[in-house]
Amino acid sequence: MNESMPTKVNRRHILGGACCAGLAIPAVGLGLMPAPVRAQAHGATTDLTPQQALDLLKQGNLDFVNNVPFDVPVNHSRRLEIALGQTPFAALVGCSDSRVGPEILFGRGLGELFIVRNAGNVLDTAATGSVEYAVGNLGVPLVLVLGHERCGAVGAALSVVGENATFPGSIGHMVDPILPAAIKARAEAGPDAPADQVFDAAVRENVARVVTELRTSSPVLAGPLAEGRLMVVGAYYDLDEGRVDFFMED
Repeated sequence: MNESMPTKVNRRHILGGACCAGLAIPAVGLGLMPAPVRAQAHGATTDLTPQQALDLLKQGNLDFVNNVPFDVPVNHSRRLEIALGQTPFAALVGCSDSRVGPEILFGRGLGELFIVRNAGNVLDTAATGSVEYAVGNLGVPLVLVLGHERCGAVGAALSVVGENATFPGSIGHMVDPILPAAIKARAEAGPDAPADQVFDAAVRENVARVVTELRTSSPVLAGPLAEGRLMVVGAYYDLDEGRVDFFMED
C-alpha cells in the first residue's frame, strides 16, 4: 500500500480477515459504507435485523427489475475499507449458473454478501460450513437459498428420475442431492403436467429442502434462529423477468 495513502486500520480490523486464515479467530472487520448509506455496520457485525437485511435484498431486486441505475460502492475507496475485514449482512447459497450473479440481481457491492455457489445450490460439507461461518463468525442475520428457472443441475436430476440418465465424472454425484426434490416434484405434478411446471416445482422443492436442512440440522444456526437473530429464506429467480420470488420467510 502506498505509504502516503491515509488509513484507519487497527489490530481489531486485522482480525476481521480471519476467514481465510483460520476459523478459530472470529472475523470482526469494520466496513464503513460511503454515502449514500447502505447496509450500515457500526461494530463487529452488521447492525441490520433479519427483516431489514431481507428488505434490502427485495428492494435491490426490485431496482434491478425496473432498470434503476446500479449504484453501489465498488471503487478504490471501498476496497480499502474492507481490505482487512468484512461485515456482510447476508449469506447466500446460490447456483453456479453464469446468468445468476447475486450481487447484480440484488444491487449490492463489495463486502455486502457472503456467497456460496455450486451447481444446483445444494449443501455439502463446504457449503454448510461456509454458511455456518457466515452466521457464527461474521454475524450475518440472513441466509438466502436461491434457486433459478431452467437450472441445469435440476434438469439433470429430472432426467435421471424420468429417463434413467447417467452423467460422467463427478456430475452424477453432484446431482444426487437433488434427486429427492425431482422425485417429489414429478410425483405431485402427475403424469400429465407440463414439463416446465414440473421443472419449476423441482427447483422450488430443491430450495425448500436446503432451507429446511439449514433450519433444522445445523447446531451453529440453531441458537440464532431460536432467538430471532437469524432468518433462513428461500427464493426463486426468473431468468426471463429478472424477478426474485421470496418464499419460506416464516
